Amino acid sequence: MSSTDVLFNVATAARLFHASDGTGFADLIIDGHRETWPLRSKRFGAWLRQQYYERTWDAPSPAALNAALNVLEAQAQFDGPQRNVSVRLAEQDGLIYLDLADEFWRCIEIGANGWRIAEDPPVRFRRSAGMQPLPLPLRGGSIEALAPFFNLASENDFVLVVGWLFGALRAGGPYPALAIAGEQGSAKTVLSKLLRALIDPNVAPVRALPRDERELFIAAGNGHVLAFDNLSGLPPWLSDALCRLTSGGAFSTRRLFTDQDEILFAAARPIILNGIEEVITRPDLADRAILLMLAPIAERQRRPETALWREFELARPHILGALLDAAAHGVRMLPHVCLRRLPRMADFVLWAAACESAFRPAGTLETAYYNNRRDAIENIVDADPVAAYVRELMADRAQWTGSASDLLQVGMNIGGNARAAWIRSGWPRSPRALAGRLRRAQTPLRALGIEIVFGREGRLGTRTIRITAMGENRTHNTVSTVSTVSRVSDHGDRAGLSHPPPGAEQAL
Repeated sequence: MSSTDVLFNVATAARLFHASDGTGFADLIIDGHRETWPLRSKRFGAWLRQQYYERTWDAPSPAALNAALNVLEAQAQFDGPQRNVSVRLAEQDGLIYLDLADEFWRCIEIGANGWRIAEDPPVRFRRSAGMQPLPLPLRGGSIEALAPFFNLASENDFVLVVGWLFGALRAGGPYPALAIAGEQGSAKTVLSKLLRALIDPNVAPVRALPRDERELFIAAGNGHVLAFDNLSGLPPWLSDALCRLTSGGAFSTRRLFTDQDEILFAAARPIILNGIEEVITRPDLADRAILLMLAPIAERQRRPETALWREFELARPHILGALLDAAAHGVRMLPHVCLRRLPRMADFVLWAAACESAFRPAGTLETAYYNNRRDAIENIVDADPVAAYVRELMADRAQWTGSASDLLQVGMNIGGNARAAWIRSGWPRSPRALAGRLRRAQTPLRALGIEIVFGREGRLGTRTIRITAMGENRTHNTVSTVSTVSRVSDHGDRAGLSHPPPGAEQAL
């Protein structure tokens, strides 16, 4: 019998199938439990070599092993069924499955009636390098036990962080990015590591920013939670990529050593970003984010990180059990949740609101999330010279109408004070660039009560921009056009989201 024939006989013990992208997998029964491995993984190759050695007291040649893998891959793709293969979290038939990543390949099954340890779940998980096991959860814990480990500034921040954890326990997303800012020594990195350890522990819990979309794609394919540490800023391409990753956009990259084949990744991932500065400056990502500002820790309040982690490891099984209790409560309550308004990331807010009543009065998270988004909008407008200028321009008038060239000239002719120099430093150099910046600022400015409309007027279809102050932002009933506007009003006040809508301060 040839080496290839022996390997084929060995492989009959494996149940072959393929994922949606055609990757071949094998289910193996090892020591009484099922393990799932890609056919081209080192683990499956090692299993084949071990079985071959136990039968022949020899090792298969690389050529024989490769020939066997080629045939097995064809069988998996053409004869085997198609199955979904997940990393850490999966959902099926209304149940949530959380991979414990332990040596017995057990997972936690979460449903409306509670949670349990599942020995042989119907879903398939893939184990990546660096993935670490979760502890066995224990019942009777409290989510409040998390508070001593987090250096958070307010009760609202605690509610939002716990809500983010609830969201990370739901497969498929969308997931708001958690952006943590604070000065040196405010425990930003420790908070990032703690949060990942509760859901998706890894040998490398935090990492540097990826250099390109391919690196981001690889990281997202091999972990459920992505945590990026000690950031100074986000390049525009990465900000756009993270927007897609929070809500489940698709990535594609060319398969190595081919000209036409693509590798596709379509999924959402929970993301943590931390840095001294507020790294999110683009409105589209800010609208998908929860922003936290950590306070510095006084020297007398500091404690060794080893002691903190020792206490956390003792509390982690009970905390995980409390999170699972809340997730089961969320599965049960989700069909009955009704919010006053549906913000961006509405599916996340609905799910987190369904879970929150397990530890807080209903409506607490909705109010905290609304207030956080209001603060994020204010920060984004303050950080964007164009948006900040438009807000001040409309502080004492109801409407402005003109072209992008007119508005560009108005901005360039601002008086020579320090604020004018700051505005000019980030002011676009062409009407087209200004129009693009205005389009990007439309959403946050609308939330502040300022509407920007692009249109055409006259027989020649001249492009115009109409800026209108609505609601509380309107302080005068006059209409100003470019011919009457020469400088920014220095005494206009902020308006809009400084006051929440009626009832926002009350719990449901």
